[in-house]
Amino acid sequence: MSLLSIRSFTVATALAAAAASASALTLPTDFLQANSIQTFSDDALTQYNLFAITVTPLGNATATGTTGAYNLPVTSITLNSSLKVTAGTATGSALEIARMYHGAKVGVTIANFKIDFVNHKVLADVTPIGGTTIPQMAVYTFNEAIPLTLKYRFPLSVTGTQLLDQLFLTPDGITTIAKALALPNFAPQLMKTTDFGKIDIIVKVALRRPVSTKPYVPAY
Repeated sequence: MSLLSIRSFTVATALAAAAASASALTLPTDFLQANSIQTFSDDALTQYNLFAITVTPLGNATATGTTGAYNLPVTSITLNSSLKVTAGTATGSALEIARMYHGAKVGVTIANFKIDFVNHKVLADVTPIGGTTIPQMAVYTFNEAIPLTLKYRFPLSVTGTQLLDQLFLTPDGITTIAKALALPNFAPQLMKTTDFGKIDIIVKVALRRPVSTKPYVPAY
């Protein structure tokens, strides 16, 4: 039996178990072409330029061919008993948002993303440079512009796309990021009213080299 057949059988068995169970089930997607692409809005990029802020992808995350867009590979999805996706994770991916201030690098690393589709929040480990990590803090809220619909075909073909837009920083996100970046006093109000962009989620049953599922930990 090929590697694809073994993995397909494993996932198919897990899906059957989820359907028969009243509890949630988490499925690995690190070996599949499952990606979430976060694209910062023009308004967000204008703010970053205003404050000379740079965004650097780390860990599994990579820049795409589009300015301000970063691919965060999806490493798992969680299904409820109705096979509805309730959460997705991009463990091992990180974005460092930083700038130079008085000759020193200041900023924050946002890593190990989790999308909570039930509460419409994006959670992540947030680590200010030189500070302590805040685990799984709610960073953004979002609007589910296009719901994710997974289509299953025998023996196992799964495709799905989803669009999350209207990414707004949470109050905790604003406070933490503004402080870490040493932004001026007027910045938090500006951040509060800024739509930071969108997240496109694309899931295909096609093998890729498995990405790391180890949580990303900043070096500082």
